[in-house]
Amino acid sequence: MLNYYFDLALRSFRAAKGLSLLMILALGLGIGACMTTLTVFHVLGGDPIPGKSERLFNVQLDAEAANPSFKPGDEPVRQLTRFDAEALLQAKKGRRQVMMTGAQATVLPDDPALKPFVTTARWTSADFFTMFEAPFAYGSGWDAAADQADARVVVISHSLNEKLFGGANSVGREIRLREQGFRVVGVLKPWRPVPHYFDLTQGAYTQPAEVYAPISTSFRLNLGSSGNMNCWGNLDGKHPRDLNVPCAWLQYWVELDSAAQAAEYRNYLQQYSEEQGRAGRFERPANVRLRPVMAWLDHQQVLPSDVRLQVWLAFAFLLVCLTNTVGLLLAKSLRRSAEIGVRRALGATRRAIFQQFLVEAGVLGLIGGLLGLALAALGLWLVRLSPAPYARLAEMDWPMLALTLALALLASLAAGLLPAWHAAGISPARQLKTQ
Repeated sequence: MLNYYFDLALRSFRAAKGLSLLMILALGLGIGACMTTLTVFHVLGGDPIPGKSERLFNVQLDAEAANPSFKPGDEPVRQLTRFDAEALLQAKKGRRQVMMTGAQATVLPDDPALKPFVTTARWTSADFFTMFEAPFAYGSGWDAAADQADARVVVISHSLNEKLFGGANSVGREIRLREQGFRVVGVLKPWRPVPHYFDLTQGAYTQPAEVYAPISTSFRLNLGSSGNMNCWGNLDGKHPRDLNVPCAWLQYWVELDSAAQAAEYRNYLQQYSEEQGRAGRFERPANVRLRPVMAWLDHQQVLPSDVRLQVWLAFAFLLVCLTNTVGLLLAKSLRRSAEIGVRRALGATRRAIFQQFLVEAGVLGLIGGLLGLALAALGLWLVRLSPAPYARLAEMDWPMLALTLALALLASLAAGLLPAWHAAGISPARQLKTQ
């Protein structure tokens, strides 16, 4: 029976080509606009580390001076001082903990055909790769002993390994950073967390670092850092990255396995802040923040507001397209009243007529969905041409492709309900009398 309804739908399309094309175009435009914006929303607003994001927490402490503009309960500075980050790291109260900062590093290749170049780096502690599930092609990260020893070891990205070593297993080889030799202990697979949630100071959609080395080594060799730095009080001639300096510039994350552990860790941070207050380091009342990944991204308003607005506008446009489709389907059913009356007189039930028109709407939706896919691909191509920092990430994956076809089918069936109900209610006797 379904094949019969499908054949009737094709016959109906051929009998009213202009009307059918208008409906397909309306659905295609609505679906294309919707899926373009939804794909961008999906890419930018998705969970960057699914299955683990609820167990990774960003840590904030209120270490700033109690200036006249201070109000109790205000949002604390979003990074930690070196003193606080090292104290929390040494306490090891979480399952894993990481202190880190972004940086720029000058690479001096051994290959004379390559000139020295500057690339992005991340100075971090040993748990970084396990905590953030960085995938390795060769080797692994370093351990806590390497942190303690200020070891000159390095993990490099897939792209840097391709550039320096032709993509071969470079574990055990050496690269030079600012004239200092570092032994390669690991090479990452292609990896780009989106958004770059563990460090938002240089942009949420930046490329990940190409070089990773122990942060303790960066302190010893004075390798510098990049990103946001917030200082207050008198530095007394000290460098902002020194240990006992009132400057917040380090990101700090902790991995906790349960809500109970998170509550316990929050209490620990509260107690630590109170202790630092009694010691005279913290001038403000204890005010800590412990946010999991998605709450952290939401609080930092990582998803551009214009993307949210575009999604609502696209759905409004789809609703307009569906309203037009309903009107066109109703007009089409009215034109076919005589045909429906004859079918009813020959024994077709109202249910059969209703099913016939729903199948017709479904076929219309699938064709409109294919057109919508093509228009969405065109829309995403135009997005990738824009100068926005997230533009190159606008790619449709298989789940979004399946969602496109499902949305087209559901939208067309919803649009076909009223026309199908109207068609099923046509009286055969009245139609036969008018013939």
